[in-house]
Amino acid sequence: MVSLTRRLGALVVLAVVLVALPALAETPAKIVATIASPAGTLAVRVELDGEGRPAYAVTRRGAEVIAPSRLGFLFTDVPKMERGFTLAGQSTRTVDETWEQPWGEWRTIANHFNELRVRLKEKAGAARELDVVFRVYDDGVGFRYEFPDQPQLKAVRIADELTEFAVAGPGAASAEAWWIPGGEWNRYEYLYQHTRLDAVAQAHTPLTIRLADGTHIAVHEAALVDYSSMWLRRVEGTRLKAVLSPGAQGPKVVRAAPFTTPWRTLIFADSAGGLYQSHLELNLNEPNKLGDVSWFTPQKFVGVWWEMHLDHSTWSTGRKHGATTANVRRYIDFAAANGIPGVLVEGWNVGWDGQWFGNGNDFDFKKPTPDLDLPGVAAYAKSKGVRIIGHHETGGGVSHYESQLGAALDYAQGLGIGVIKTGYVADAGQMERVDPDGTALREWHDGQWMARHHLLVVTEAAKRHIAIDSHEPIKDTGLRRTYPNWVAREGARGMEYNAWGEPKNPPNHEATLAFTRMLSGPMDFTPGVVSLRGKGDTPIASTLAKQLALYVVLYSPVQMLADLPENYLKYPDALAFIKAVPVDWSDTRVLNGEVGQYATFARKDRNSDDWYLGSVGDDQPRTLTVTLDFLDPARDYTAHIYRDGPNADWHTDGHPMTVETRTVHQGDTLTLPLARGGGAAVQLVAGKGH
Repeated sequence: MVSLTRRLGALVVLAVVLVALPALAETPAKIVATIASPAGTLAVRVELDGEGRPAYAVTRRGAEVIAPSRLGFLFTDVPKMERGFTLAGQSTRTVDETWEQPWGEWRTIANHFNELRVRLKEKAGAARELDVVFRVYDDGVGFRYEFPDQPQLKAVRIADELTEFAVAGPGAASAEAWWIPGGEWNRYEYLYQHTRLDAVAQAHTPLTIRLADGTHIAVHEAALVDYSSMWLRRVEGTRLKAVLSPGAQGPKVVRAAPFTTPWRTLIFADSAGGLYQSHLELNLNEPNKLGDVSWFTPQKFVGVWWEMHLDHSTWSTGRKHGATTANVRRYIDFAAANGIPGVLVEGWNVGWDGQWFGNGNDFDFKKPTPDLDLPGVAAYAKSKGVRIIGHHETGGGVSHYESQLGAALDYAQGLGIGVIKTGYVADAGQMERVDPDGTALREWHDGQWMARHHLLVVTEAAKRHIAIDSHEPIKDTGLRRTYPNWVAREGARGMEYNAWGEPKNPPNHEATLAFTRMLSGPMDFTPGVVSLRGKGDTPIASTLAKQLALYVVLYSPVQMLADLPENYLKYPDALAFIKAVPVDWSDTRVLNGEVGQYATFARKDRNSDDWYLGSVGDDQPRTLTVTLDFLDPARDYTAHIYRDGPNADWHTDGHPMTVETRTVHQGDTLTLPLARGGGAAVQLVAGKGH
């Protein structure tokens, strides 16, 4: 009896399973197209499942690193594009070229990829079409959607993308990630979290991942034009989904077909340094549209800035106003005496009095304050070989700024200003947009409307031979290739947090930025605080040698000497290195690095045969050994080494610094002891050939 009951029970269970199987089973996907990278390192396959849902997958050296991941769109006014597709056509091509940057970390960039274009067509309904284009490099993959011209889909109102990135590969389940939250009030200015990948919530890009086998992956986007920024939301396990930054009026993106989306990018490397060495983001942008941009010269600058963050002076007028004629002339004199080409002046214009944060409609970008003779100080600067760097803080009043943009840029051009730092200080989601009919709306810093705004500023500035350094920006996606006057951005926690931040930037902050934020492009971090003190004489988690190393590690073609002039005079050795270090390079090598632990960069001066080396660490003392195999074998080099002294420690005193000089050759090694919060900087001066 017991045996019969068990057998009947088993038959019932089997019947349930057999009935359930058709509902649970997924129809096997059909591979409809494949493409490999030039050397075969990476390969992409495109699949359609039994219901016509498209997906892509990526293998690296034969192992799957991105499992099948969805493609498609949700719209606000028509059915989604996600299933019911058939393959309507495909084509491939190969490009192998080299192009030159007018300025940057590398003079020449190799652009070698294989491209696959697939056309997907709905089998029923409106029979809409969608192209997906993949460019496969040996170190990464970029793909984008292209909406063709078609009568059944002219106005495209995107609610969101369905794009996924399903991270796979050995050890994916225990993969690590470095990320900052997306869609939160402080824009991009968060400390990076280091968690398991399956603990990521919603993140900005670049998102950096390390698999258990050491494979590093960076997820980002390229050529963000007239579109909303992509955030990443983890939906399950290690599967990430694209989430577009919101728009103020429902759809996140509104475009008229035909158009293309930004590229979704994946960089793969065996090390953190390999991620940085990739040129994928730049290569996926269009070539220079501005022509000759020799009117912009990469430069260093000082400025009326740090003193305000220390509360020694104010942006607003009154007794403590920083941007006075006398004070600006003081900075000009220091710059001229030390060969520094630029002086930034913040708080120069009317509008800083009262509550300007998130409320910038009182700013006048053509009217200096009564205590600043800006035309006079600009002429004084010119007489000393120095140029004023402009500042346009919008306070989030973006439409107000646009209403003055042309006149403001004309005014700056008339004063000989060649670089303008723009600012958008307001909480995320609070950019003020006023439409022509007077309707006031609130937009996100990284939504489609702001993407349009930033390109308007950049292109209008280019007409007047002015370069733009954006703060509180939309993120960098390599557009400096297309618009080479967009020279730098902030877009992360910069040095100002070391003045008043609670907490300040921790010792591992810069070694984290090197392999996260810096993967997107130049950052105006504003290094060089040699006093190592913040507001209220509070300590900064850095040594003096590390402040020098930042000029090499954290790249920008406009680099600030952020500290007060009098502090540089107290540390002449540090000032000597800062004056010597270039801001424009012909080559860059990452010699070593682990995300958030340490990073060593070597860069070659674009205007000489000299090399410079910078190394930064975290809160652990360590000794790094680097091999100088990048040097010219036919030359001797004089190495001027600035490293942490034996007693240097940011917890007690970060100022002890050992300065030494010796002759080195290709293949020699340097031993660099890094203190807690420490670093090292090296100037390698090329001698005559032999």
